[in-house]
Amino acid sequence: MRLQNLTSPELLFTNQPFQSKEEAIRFLIDKLDRAGKLHSKDEFYDAVLEREGLSPTGFEGGLAIPHGKSTAVKEAAFAVATIEKPLSDWESIDPSNQVELVILLAIPENEGGSTHLNLLAEFVTRLSDETYKARLQKSGSSGEMFDNLDRTGEEEPAEKAPVAKGQTILAVTACPAGIAHTYMAAEALVKAGKELGVNVFVEKQGANGVEDRHTKKQLREADAVIFAVDVAVKDGERYRHLPKLKTTVAQPLKNARGIVQEAIDKAGTKPKKEYVDEDGSEEEEDKKSFKTEIKDSVLTGISYIIPIIVAGGMTLAFAVLVSEAFNLQHLYEQEGSWLWYLRELGGTLLGTLMVPILAAYMAYSIADKPALGPGFAAGVAANLIGSGFLGGMLGGILAGYFLRYLKHKVKPKGTFAGFVSFWVYPVIGTLVVGSVMLFVIGQPLAFLNEGLVNWLEGLSGTNAILLGIVLGAMVSFDLGGPVNKAAYTFCIGAMAMGNFVPYAAFASVKMVSAFAVTGATLLAKHYFTKQEREVGKQTWLLGLAGIKEGAIPFMMNDPLRVIPSLVAGSAVTGAIVAYFNIGLAVPGAGIFSLALVEGQTLILAASIWLGAALLGAAISMMLLIVTRKSKLAKDGKNNLPDAV
Repeated sequence: MRLQNLTSPELLFTNQPFQSKEEAIRFLIDKLDRAGKLHSKDEFYDAVLEREGLSPTGFEGGLAIPHGKSTAVKEAAFAVATIEKPLSDWESIDPSNQVELVILLAIPENEGGSTHLNLLAEFVTRLSDETYKARLQKSGSSGEMFDNLDRTGEEEPAEKAPVAKGQTILAVTACPAGIAHTYMAAEALVKAGKELGVNVFVEKQGANGVEDRHTKKQLREADAVIFAVDVAVKDGERYRHLPKLKTTVAQPLKNARGIVQEAIDKAGTKPKKEYVDEDGSEEEEDKKSFKTEIKDSVLTGISYIIPIIVAGGMTLAFAVLVSEAFNLQHLYEQEGSWLWYLRELGGTLLGTLMVPILAAYMAYSIADKPALGPGFAAGVAANLIGSGFLGGMLGGILAGYFLRYLKHKVKPKGTFAGFVSFWVYPVIGTLVVGSVMLFVIGQPLAFLNEGLVNWLEGLSGTNAILLGIVLGAMVSFDLGGPVNKAAYTFCIGAMAMGNFVPYAAFASVKMVSAFAVTGATLLAKHYFTKQEREVGKQTWLLGLAGIKEGAIPFMMNDPLRVIPSLVAGSAVTGAIVAYFNIGLAVPGAGIFSLALVEGQTLILAASIWLGAALLGAAISMMLLIVTRKSKLAKDGKNNLPDAV
């Protein structure tokens, strides 16, 4: 990057008699405004002060790099000033820092993750060379400083680096904003490694996602890892075999050499463990197989939707059970009542947020942060076309791979870097992925739904047991997807025409999947992960309220085994309810429908209706256990430890 392209001699000043930090910032902003770089110097001043309030922009060695991202900036630019008498009032990472060199960056808001990052990284790289920094500080005029901006690698020969000790230290840097400190800390650690004669490889987890991701070869050969972070490390389990040194992202800017030396010492006193390759692949550059990538994507999606399912399901279950137990159905239906708000809160978490979150984080797993926007859009589109969580999974995978392709073909470089990162990726990704979901996938789903309803209407005049079997299977096939919705639509239509048996079967089957999951995770807990067991503890209560979504994480994780298991038990439940001609004339679900079933005496009808659900759940439970045991045996595992 040529720094001269983003400034001019009229924006460079030497030996300025500033008395305070505020005076320096106002002076440089005024010069940027006079140079035509700003729409409003007052708005930009506010943006710079807002950034100053987040964390120090003073560093060490007399350096300060204040910066602001704002719509008040016309085009990216920077101004520089050397100060006659060092300033002591500038908040700095190094408390003893006396600021002598100020570089003010003015960045348009839409270039915050591109030009901003590139410019900061470039300055950090150059200023880590003491010769370069001294040359700027000693510039006698604006013209001389302008000439010195792009003079690198000159003057005094560098000291001969120490002989390498053959050690490899990994590091991860990450700050809340993912911009300045992430990159500056990385540069400082690499420089310190060179001084100490060790290889330091830094993975930057910043605003544009993970950069310079550590390869399996690096993970295998490393002796220790440094976490210089103020946020959680992404995929931190990769480093569990290594001795770890944890510090803040600011510390390498103060004492990078000491931190690297401490990591070297720790590697000597606490040897690393054997590196375990989780997926067993040995591909170059740590590439995952397609199967592994899809699996990781699904697991990521599951981890993000489980809290949504539990929170939304329990809230909705509470509203349903309270309304039924205390005869408050009028409040449950009355818009604006406290019970209605609870119902809407739980229903929104399950019905509106769950699928977009699932799709977004599946896409994120594949293509990192740029895929989040299109991933959310894919999930919203899945809701619009009624494709359920299976459609959300498809949309998430589509968004992830399309964004990866887009990132490969259209790279955020040069003048249009900000435009690419903040416009091309989210807008083009959303338009393409959303259009595919709505117009390519949506139309067949609409035809499928209509065709299934018509097919069920044709079955309604034939054998009741066959109709019950089909309804039961459809309800648990996709847990809220188009097949489930077709069954629901048919049942409501049949109820309107005076046939109450289909809805009774539907309501009974809705409890099967939830009860089955709880039973399986309690009776055979050693076959299920800790996460699955925790979810299983909740699903029985959701089932009592007629909420089936608790089984979705299980179905996502192993659809080829879980779907048939749930469908089998549900088909039995539907057949029993239909065979005994049990009816339910009131739309609703859950255990309190026991008092409303008809077709036999109340006690007999209620016993058959609930007994059918429990029998179906028992069948599905046994199938879940048997198929999971078979899967683990195939994978060479007898059980799953509690730590999983």
